Amino acid sequence: MNHLKLVFIILCSISLVTSCASERSDDDGIEPLNTSESYEELNISYGNDDEQVFDLYLPANRTADTKTIILVHGGGWTSGDKTDMTDFKNFIKDQMPSYAVVNINYRLADENNSPYPMQINDITSVINYLKNNEAHYTISNNLGLVGVSAGAHLSLLWSYGFDTENQVRMVCSIVGPTNFTDPAYLNNTNAVLQELLDTFGIDTATDFLEEVSPYHKATATSPPTILFYGGEDPLIPITQGTTMRDKLESLNVTHQFTLYPNEGHGWTGLNLLDTTLELKIFIETYL
Repeated sequence: MNHLKLVFIILCSISLVTSCASERSDDDGIEPLNTSESYEELNISYGNDDEQVFDLYLPANRTADTKTIILVHGGGWTSGDKTDMTDFKNFIKDQMPSYAVVNINYRLADENNSPYPMQINDITSVINYLKNNEAHYTISNNLGLVGVSAGAHLSLLWSYGFDTENQVRMVCSIVGPTNFTDPAYLNNTNAVLQELLDTFGIDTATDFLEEVSPYHKATATSPPTILFYGGEDPLIPITQGTTMRDKLESLNVTHQFTLYPNEGHGWTGLNLLDTTLELKIFIETYL
């Protein structure tokens, strides 16, 4: 069975919570924005595709040391939108007003476009865009990534395997897949879904599954990582969180792990409040 494709399909139906600008670079001679005032710009284009846009929120009184939090939405790699991260964006702006926030869209996978490496390349493009425009926006290249579900997988994978300049100072996974070689996935047999999965053409060889698994990309130099998982999640086995935790422990990577035993693929109420408060402390400590 094509197990990775199964994960792509089943996650796309679940979410955790419920003026286009032309691309510019630092050699365009654009003057820095007024740093004494906050600044917002929506749907900034970082590529040629309509889905390659992000929203930018800059704080007032920012400096060249201002750090940026990048939000990465979920949706099973095939759906979802940056608006799904609005609550997180609002929380950061309200509770951590000194940080810049970048809320991204990325190209969604379909029968003609595999999620990997397309979506990792999109994160790279966003981060390169920000780096090229540091002087214009007056921000540093110190970054934090916060992702939900498929967006959490992408955040971990990019931070562990593609951050060649060590810009990521912390990364957060909320119910994100971490290891596609997990027996909980490999032993899954669902003939009904398999008929749908064949349209993706995803390689299920072990080396590919390892290549797209944050668990297999983590190293001793991986950034501080905070993980949140639900004990009753029908899509993300507990082992996706616990083995990632154990791997980080073995590598002596700074990490924090929270399991909500009675929650599924997302939560509200007091547990969501706990998540946001833990995340706030982690961001302020490491980013």
